[in-house]
Parts: sequence; structure tokens; C-alpha cells
Amino acid sequence: MTVVVGTAGHIDHGKTSLLRALTGIDADRLPEERRRGMTIDVGYAHLGLPDGSELDFVDVPGHDRLVGNMLVGAGEIDAALLVVAADDGPRAQTLEHLELLDALEIRHGIAVVTKTDLVTTERVAAVAGQVADFLRGTTLEGSAVLAVSSERGEGIEALRVALLTLRDRVDSAEGAGGTWGSRLAIDRVFTVKGRGTVVTGTLRGRPLAMDARLRLVPGEQTVRVRGLQVHGRTVDRATPGRTAIAVAGVAAEDVHRGMVLTDDPDVRASDRVLVRLRAPVADGARVRLHLGTASVDARVSRSGRDALDLPDGSAGAILRLVAPIAVAPGDRFVLRRPSGPDRAMGGLALDAAPARGISRRRQTVARVARLADSLLGRDRAAVHAARLELHGALTAGGRVELAPDVRETVAGGLLAEPPATVAAARAGTAVAIRRLVSLRRDEAVAAAATLIDDLVATGRLVHDGERLHLPGAAPAAEPEDDPVVAAAMDRLEAALASPTPQGLSDAAAQARCPRSGVRRLEQLGRIVVLAPDLAYAAATYAGIERTALELAARAPLTPAAFRDATGTSRKYVMAILEDLDRRGVLRRTPSGHVIGPRAGLVAR
Repeated sequence: MTVVVGTAGHIDHGKTSLLRALTGIDADRLPEERRRGMTIDVGYAHLGLPDGSELDFVDVPGHDRLVGNMLVGAGEIDAALLVVAADDGPRAQTLEHLELLDALEIRHGIAVVTKTDLVTTERVAAVAGQVADFLRGTTLEGSAVLAVSSERGEGIEALRVALLTLRDRVDSAEGAGGTWGSRLAIDRVFTVKGRGTVVTGTLRGRPLAMDARLRLVPGEQTVRVRGLQVHGRTVDRATPGRTAIAVAGVAAEDVHRGMVLTDDPDVRASDRVLVRLRAPVADGARVRLHLGTASVDARVSRSGRDALDLPDGSAGAILRLVAPIAVAPGDRFVLRRPSGPDRAMGGLALDAAPARGISRRRQTVARVARLADSLLGRDRAAVHAARLELHGALTAGGRVELAPDVRETVAGGLLAEPPATVAAARAGTAVAIRRLVSLRRDEAVAAAATLIDDLVATGRLVHDGERLHLPGAAPAAEPEDDPVVAAAMDRLEAALASPTPQGLSDAAAQARCPRSGVRRLEQLGRIVVLAPDLAYAAATYAGIERTALELAARAPLTPAAFRDATGTSRKYVMAILEDLDRRGVLRRTPSGHVIGPRAGLVAR
């Protein structure tokens, strides 16, 4: 891999001149930058080292109005060069850039005192002392402080030697983590005649080869790598570092800074992210999120189950973004607020698809802290186990995996009173699973089938033809096998086919339907039980659900409007809306319920 080093510091403190002295490359690529003598956008340079390897440099603007552009560069660096002019000393943007590097938890760096040819040696020593003081209490505390003159070349060779040591430290730290796929956060897009759309950025993770297929996120469009360049040289294979990629399958106007090219399945487009913040932030706070090369407005949610104060003093929260960005668990980011103390706040993305519906009940401090710790430890197996524990169930490649506690709870209920037939066992187990975790019905049925097969394979259940029973026991009969009970079940289902059904216990008593018959109706999906004493015939409830969706598609649905449309009362309406919100069919907002993320997927 090639280590990427970013500059930081106040405007006109000599960042670009320092890189020119080090590399011979002028990172100011825009004509306006050269005319005005200041960096406006992110620039790039590279340095060949004696051992044949190279360093990449990202040059960022130092003006206070260009902090957003600074974070585009800082979001993809491994180490930092904090630049302070000897004649000026640390200034406003020195401190702000240092705060941003600290928020991103950049732990490798060198502080460089520039323009030493303009002042006395005493002044250089005084500024170097000030810089060391500035670094205390940040992630860059203890970094070397060197003095150079870019104009005279004094100290440049010592800086090159220090950069070699810095590179080795970064390599050692990165080598402990492993890689999870190829990923490039796009910072520039342009068109080259004969090559088509070209993007540049810092390649992370695994090397990238010609003809590789990558996803463009957000958007999920697939593109093909038709050309690779590293430092202006055409290559067949690019290792991590600054890379230019010619891509086939997308027009330049459909790509922009902030998008990501990747083959990592963990990277996804999301506008709702579970995060760990280095310190608590007020619920509802409006912030600007900077992640990789993307930036977007967001709101911090820290109420109810999202108010998580973690054991190490950090805080869990949900970030709600105004637009989706590409994000993966383990991504570091910065939140910036428009005013007030601690304007910059660092954080770690924990989950790009936080639990919805009933699975949100599992969002506890202990589970979120375990996920954060596993991500910081960069142990992929531990991350998967922690996320499974947090959600209760995960779906990948058509396979549903249940958390151990969910499996044991559902298996315990199944073994306590196993249904007579395999079909009944699958239906009842699927219902039991959906009472614990958020899954579509088809996903729950698949998980139920797998669980029953496992219980049979381990000898905890016996599969005899189409019948199931405990080892050593005879198969049990189903309630509907008794004509009297079957008739009672039909009567109860009919009694619940009303927008305002009577209480379930009274209806069952009048229908003379035993408790086993009620359970069987729910297992078979013939009735929907919303509360201990409230149930609907499934067909009736499906009609009510369609009505809710139609109303919510027109305008946010209020309880009063829903009550009037269904001719019911608040008692029924609130139970229905709570169920639809829990299952993700609708989503509660301050102005009413709107269409939820599972509106088109969930079917009872």
C-alpha cells in the first residue's frame, strides 16, 4: 500500500510550497489557485523514496471558508503534516485543522515549522514549543516537530527521513487490520478523450485489477474498470493509494465527488446510520456530516432507544441524513456544527442499516458497545456476531441467521408443545420469530424451516412422515383434526372479520373455541393478534392495512383521520398504527404516519 499524508494548517503558512520542495510537484492545479497564490480545492503530489516505494500527499486549503474542502482531503488520509509558519505562529485554522484531525482520530503525523529563513533561531524554537503544546491532548500528541525552509531547502532532507519513519509506523498499524474489499471514495471526475469517464481518489482495502466490476454507491450502478493509473503511470493492477480509474458503464455527469466505487458488500447507501460519538450531542442537533469525500446535512437522534451513553464515555446515536451517502461499519467521520463550543465532533459508523420495528427493542447499551469495540478491534467475525446480537436476525444471500438467544427462545417454545405437522410447526415458529425480530414473513418462514431441520438433525425433534413429535412420544393431533374444534375455529375467524371486533377472549368463548384452536388460527395466519385481547381475521386486517397505506400515500396519516376512514375508535386505531409502525409498513413522524420502508415488502 501507499501511505497517504495530508497537509493541515492556516492559510499562507507554506503547505503547498513545502510539498513542492519535497516532491517537485505543484499541488495547486487550478489556474485561479496559481494566480491567487492560495489553495482553493484539494491538490495532490507524490514522493519517490529510496527503497522504490512512494508516498502520496493531499494538499488542503487553509482558508476558514474552505474547511469543507479541507475535510474532503482529510477524510481519506493515513497521516498528517501540520504546517505552522515561523513568522506567524499557530493561528485560527491551525487549531481548527488540528481539531478536525483529532476528530478523525489521525494518530500518525509530523508538525513542520516553515519559513525559518524569515526569522531568528530563537523565534523558530519558540514556535516549535508552541506547536508541541498545541498537540498535547490530541491524537497527534508526541509527534515530531521539525523546522524547514522551503525556499532554501534547509531541513527538507531531515523531513524526508522522518517521513520514512512515519510511513513504517502507518504500515505497521494498517497491517494488523486486514482488508475487507476494494473501495475508492471519489474526489474528482472528468472525461478523457478515448478513455471516457475517469475518477480519482484514494484506493483502500484490496488491490484493484483491470476489468474488475465495481458498484457505484449511492445508486448501485455497476461499472467496469477499463483503465488504471497511479502517479501518471498506466498499470494493470493498483495497490492502495492515490489512483485514477477509467470506468465503463457510466457517464461523467452521473458521477460526483462523495460517491464511492467498491466491491465491498459492507458499503451501502444509507440515510440513517447508528453511530458512536466521542461525546454526547443534544437530541435533534443539526450538523454537517463529513465522511470520506462526502458531506451532507444531518440530524442527531438521541431520544428513547437512541439515547445511549456508552461505558467509555462515548455516546450512541442515530444520524438521520437529508440524502443517502456511501457508508460502511467502521467508517470514521466528523460532525460540524455552525456555532458554539466543540464545533467539530468525531465519530464512528456502527451500522448503516440500524434495526427497525420490533428488533429496535434489542438496541441496548451493552449490545451497541460490543459492536463498537469489535469494529475498533477490526475483527470481522466479532463484528458479525455483535451485529447479529444487536438485530436478532440477519439476512444475506437468501439465508436468514438468528441470534443464539432468539433461536433458543423460539426452539424452547416449539419443544414445549410441538405442533403435530411440519407445516403447522413452520407456520407457528415463523409467527414466534416475528414476535421477537423484524423479518418479512417469507424470511421468517425460511428461518423457521431451518430451525426445525436443525432440531430434527440434532435429535431434539423427530420427523415422522409429515408429523413431528418429541423423542419417545407419539405424534400429537392438531386442533383442526377434531371436527368440533375445527367448526369452532371457523366461527371465531368469522366473528373477528369486523373493523371493530369484540375482545378475543369473549369472541373465543362465544365461538366455544379452545385456547389450542386460537393458537392454531394464528399459526396458520388466519387471524392477526395485535394485543392479548385484540385480534382480526387476516383478510379483514389486510383490508385495513391497504386503507392505511392508501391514506398515508396522500398525506401523513393521523389517528383521527384513520379513525374516520375506518369507522372505528381510538382503541382500535392506536393498536393498528403501532403494529404497522413496528413492522415498518408505516413510519411515525411528528405530522403523522407516512409510508414505511417495508410497505412494499411486508405481507401477512
